[in-house]
Formats: sequence, structure tokens, C-alpha cells
Amino acid sequence: MGQLEGKTAVVTGGGTGIGLAAATRLAAEGAHVFITGRRRSVLDAAVESIGASSVTAVEGDISDLADLDRLYEAVRARGRGLDVLFANAATASFVTLEQVTEEHFDQTFRVNVRGTLFTVQKALPLLNDGASVILTSSVRAGDGVAAFGVYSASKAAIRSFARTWANELKDRNVRVNVISPGAIDTPALDGMVAKEEVEAVKAKFVEAIPLGRIGRSEEIANVVAFLASEESSFFLGADLVVDGGETQF
Repeated sequence: MGQLEGKTAVVTGGGTGIGLAAATRLAAEGAHVFITGRRRSVLDAAVESIGASSVTAVEGDISDLADLDRLYEAVRARGRGLDVLFANAATASFVTLEQVTEEHFDQTFRVNVRGTLFTVQKALPLLNDGASVILTSSVRAGDGVAAFGVYSASKAAIRSFARTWANELKDRNVRVNVISPGAIDTPALDGMVAKEEVEAVKAKFVEAIPLGRIGRSEEIANVVAFLASEESSFFLGADLVVDGGETQF
């Protein structure tokens, strides 16, 4: 039996990258996983990859409260509450200070900050005793990478949320923790720059990583599984940095 046998999990942004890897790992540990994302074709491929008996896909955008309601109605209908919430969905792009527009700012904060807040708030009535809430922040929240100011600020807000929510929910025995990945090889990373610039951008990140490579989504999923399980029972409000040593030296 896996560490999460019989548990129910939700993974936002679960169709690709870190979300898909996490959903796959949680399902392998025995959980039934609800995944959400904006593209039906991507969700369908994820269901096929994970196995239909272990996952339910609910199409939607976390910045749309009606979509979140539909997600949690599906979870409620299963009748077992919610044991693991991995609030992972986000958007990112490189935009310098002089290039920032109202649209860029609003979209980034609408998804990353507002969307994450209501993802967690709307889950509260479903969270079982001992549930684990895991938020995705980023090492970019504090390292000042150029042209990432709005995204970095949004991820700093996630870290702040976690501290407050961990304090607010501790009496319910609900643990809130954060994962802060460094550079991870995902479709989202590839999509942030022009195709011909992808390898150069990755090489630039690698220069700063002591382990000498970009991380894999599965390596973040391993940390998600740890925080979702009883093995992390004494973690509360923590920020687990998974960056190959980039911010440690």
C-alpha cells in the first residue's frame, strides 16, 4: 500500500510539468487525484498517462471562481473530503520594469495570487483533519532575476500566505507548507521565451546551479509526496527549497 492509500488529492495545473508529475506520484501512492487546467486536450492526455481509475480531470481556470466551485463540487460528490491540496497552477513571463503593462500585472496577480488564495479558501469546507496544503512558490521570489519582477513578487506573496494560513489552520490540524523550486525543465519554462532562445536561457540557469543541471519535475513531485504524507507531520509553515543548491552558495 502507498502512503496515501484511500486519500483524496487536488492538483491545480495538473496537466503538464510539475503538476502532472505530482499528480502521477500522488496517484502512485494510492490517492485519487483531481486535476484541473485550462486545456481539455492536455487534461485528457494526463488522465490517459496516469490512469483513469486514479484521476478525475476538471477543466477550469483557478482565477475563475465559478471554475473553482465546479472543481470542489466534483470533490464533494466523491464523498471523502480532501486530504491533499497542491495549489500549483501559475503563470510566468519575462517582462522588465519598463515593459510592464497593466494587463501583464493584472494577469500575473490574478492567477498566481488571487487564484491561489481562492483555491485554498474554497477548499476549506472539504479539508479533512490532518490534511496537507502545499503551495508552489519559487526561488525567484527572493533572488532578483532581471525581467521577472512581477512574477517574483507574486511568488513572494505565496510564501507570505503560507505563513499566515499555517497559523490560521493549525487548530484544525491542517498543515500548510511551501515548495520553492529553482529552474525546472518543464513546458512552461520552454514557453517563456522564443524557441530559438530556450537552450541559451537554460544554459544561463545551469551556470548558477551547483549540481550542474536543471531540475526535473519528478524531483519536485517527490517533495510534494513527502509533504502530503505523514512523514512530514512536524512540518508547518516551512519553505522547502528545491533548486540544486542555486540559492545556497
